[in-house]
Amino acid sequence: MSEDLKPEWSDPNNPDKFSSVIKRGQEQEGQPVTIERNTVFQKRKSMEPSIEELVDGVLSGNRGKLARAITLVESNAEQHFHKAQELLQKLLVHSGKGIRIGITGVPGAGKSTFIEAFGTYLCDLGLRVAVLAIDPSSSLSGGSILGDKTRMEQLSRNPRAFIRPSPTAGKLGGVHRKTREAMLICEAAGFDVILIETVGVGQSEVIVRDMVDFFMLLVLTGAGDELQGMKKGIMELADAVLVHKADGSNKEKAEQTRKEYSRILHFLHPATKGWSSKAYSCSSLTGEGIKEIWDVLREFEAKGKSSGVFTERRKSQQRDWIYSLISDQLHYSFFHHQEVKLKLPQLENEVMAGEITAATAVEVLFKAFLSK
Repeated sequence: MSEDLKPEWSDPNNPDKFSSVIKRGQEQEGQPVTIERNTVFQKRKSMEPSIEELVDGVLSGNRGKLARAITLVESNAEQHFHKAQELLQKLLVHSGKGIRIGITGVPGAGKSTFIEAFGTYLCDLGLRVAVLAIDPSSSLSGGSILGDKTRMEQLSRNPRAFIRPSPTAGKLGGVHRKTREAMLICEAAGFDVILIETVGVGQSEVIVRDMVDFFMLLVLTGAGDELQGMKKGIMELADAVLVHKADGSNKEKAEQTRKEYSRILHFLHPATKGWSSKAYSCSSLTGEGIKEIWDVLREFEAKGKSSGVFTERRKSQQRDWIYSLISDQLHYSFFHHQEVKLKLPQLENEVMAGEITAATAVEVLFKAFLSK
């Protein structure tokens, strides 16, 4: 068998039936035969693009650089924070030109299906659409499926669309805490419409309301008493209620449901000053009602900009953003404080053992936090 060797685990009685062989190496001219001792091998680091490269890439519509920019601002690594803020500062002047739309609804309402149909319609009009789809994170593992690109297969292949799934990372309201920054980057990249699909977990969706211009609530028919089951709080946040899947044998029932929601909305305080929230029916399967929804959005934007409500809302959202970031920073600083990290496990045990109250433990921790 020449000089090829069989592995030691091969059957010595039937060596020809084992396909793997160990081939002897051949020394090449100028190549060292052995590796020097104490040689340290280091994994080659991937070259991270500079801030200038990311800015140029985003502004030129480079999808790869756009994705890298969003990944940077979503990073929780301390070494990426200042770099991300520098990037956002340079892109800030180019943002704010798109319309921001939040879409929520109970699981099964067809949010992803609607976004694909609606986004495709907008792309066909010549608009550029960015979808920031929020996926729920596991409370046990912290992981997310991030399957929105799979659910929006047709839209994800459209060259005028960009879909970015992001995990909630445990953030209340089903919105990743970096969604605002990702939205600004997409606007700087020239996208005309930003769609934010939320997890749809109830009244905590107020966080979405605080970052978008127009807020849609998708509902279904045939799921029991819809009006009784729907919380008044989230109804008051909606600029429009969409009765989805209004097709086939469900079309007549969807129209009845639409009328019921319209009557309820008539008695609620409007979500936007000077705008009357109404209910509409649509079908992502047939496309019926999709154009009407876009017409409603254009009317909303025109009225809001002429009255100044549109601009005032965005200014208010910027102010609220400051307080949200302050809360996040205080939370981070508190739990990363050395004294707090030392005392917290012991105080947890004392509270669980019934030796001290939770309020007492918190007081001790804050004294430690504020002492230095």
